[in-house]
Amino acid sequence: MIPNFRSLYRASEEQARLAFIGLTVLLGLGFLGTIFFSSTLVVAAVLVIIGIVFTFAKPTWTLVAFAAYLPFEPFLLKWIPDDVYVFARYGSELVVYLLLSVVMWRMFSGSIKFQRTPLDIAFCVVVFLALVSCVVNTVNPWFAILGLRQIFRFVLLFFVVAYLAPSKAVIKKLLTIMFVIVAIQAGLGYAQRVIGEPLDLFLIPSSQHTLGSLQLTSGTTQFWDPGERVFGTLGRYDQLGTFMAFFLILLVALLYERVIEKHRELPAWLILFFSIPVVGLAYSRSAWFGFAFAFFFIALWVKRDKRVFLATGIGALMIFGYLSVTGLVVNQLIDSRSQSFTDRFFEAFSYARWQGEYYGLGRVYWLVQTAYSVVPAAPLFGHGPGTYGGGAVAALGNTEVYDRLGLPFGVYGTEGYIDNNWFSMWGELGTLGLGAYLVMYLSLFAACMRIYRESSDPEIRALALGVAATMLAVAVNALLATFLEARTLAPYLWIMGGAVVGMGKKEGIV
Repeated sequence: MIPNFRSLYRASEEQARLAFIGLTVLLGLGFLGTIFFSSTLVVAAVLVIIGIVFTFAKPTWTLVAFAAYLPFEPFLLKWIPDDVYVFARYGSELVVYLLLSVVMWRMFSGSIKFQRTPLDIAFCVVVFLALVSCVVNTVNPWFAILGLRQIFRFVLLFFVVAYLAPSKAVIKKLLTIMFVIVAIQAGLGYAQRVIGEPLDLFLIPSSQHTLGSLQLTSGTTQFWDPGERVFGTLGRYDQLGTFMAFFLILLVALLYERVIEKHRELPAWLILFFSIPVVGLAYSRSAWFGFAFAFFFIALWVKRDKRVFLATGIGALMIFGYLSVTGLVVNQLIDSRSQSFTDRFFEAFSYARWQGEYYGLGRVYWLVQTAYSVVPAAPLFGHGPGTYGGGAVAALGNTEVYDRLGLPFGVYGTEGYIDNNWFSMWGELGTLGLGAYLVMYLSLFAACMRIYRESSDPEIRALALGVAATMLAVAVNALLATFLEARTLAPYLWIMGGAVVGMGKKEGIV
């Protein structure tokens, strides 16, 4: 059948005319709105309306823009006026719900059919157990809503992407954009190391913002020497390190599978070698250990790369030789404002640090107390969402569970969170809820590995392997902070997981 190009042209011309008229009316209403409201608020409202219309028309484009925006959000929020700050702060999260609405609308209209995913049953069980925990513990409804949101908001992206099933071309564009952003962040990291305090002060989001009793952002306190730990536009050094490690792991998988076009292979290698030192300069041990764990999974477990086996052995000998020659007393190392790279690494294994973290109410203290005091008090269903250890309880300032158990209010006795996402969920959802969440997480990992083994498309296989490896890295990260809740990491995990499952479903694998 030969397409009628004249009718297609007329249709596109009509759409363009309607879009022009709609935009003109919207701008006219915006100008009138400035009579009654601030111009900043009116501009924000116009942009929101345009974004909603655009998202319903092109949801995958909004998804790509959303992913590209998040690494710059902590820096951009510095310049947002107070009268629209709350909208800007939660605007990116509202995009998640908007995309979910698009999927639900398309399912209702019949353009998208209901389909099963490997996470469906486990996800429903986690949600059910979380609701049961709210009822059993009679959690304040407001606290429960914010607690549930904190746990599940980014998991929804998996279902959004799996149902939208973006084409491989869209995912390749998304990855290209993210790799360029990684290179930009690396460049900023090098600049911070050289320039130091002036650039740090320009980039760091230090201001605290509240809405009534709800803490919108806590701000970042620079407790390290200027230029010592780089953070780019992501607000904190650990957020930069884990973000970069995530995408560098994906890049490693793509390079191992040799699916990057030859004319792009050299830039890919350049991005990898240009960026890895900045992961080191971030001084985030969570990023280091997560990246190393994921890299060894790909190189040693999956690929059986003899070169990496050899390099690992040489590295172990070098570490042993360094300790022998320098006489470094690892057990006595403690955190300080200014540290060498080696001291920062070995300090993770220092008894003095562990002791200091315990008595200073740090991460080690909460490892012990969660297992010894918190979980035994509510072993099956936990204490309820928004009550212990995570970002929601910190934002709400909800001390109820801590007071009842005679515990200080989180890390340092003041922060609310406990720097361990898995244990936070254990305390909030109980053993049953955490177990169901782990089943959901492992189901996605297993699906990625199955697609890696069975897909006939080498590019999909490479991405599936990379996502499986990043899941291992994020699991390590979540032991050291609340990274399953972090906007600079968690959304990418579920977006890429949804993309892999969506492409695997097209091949009939999952």
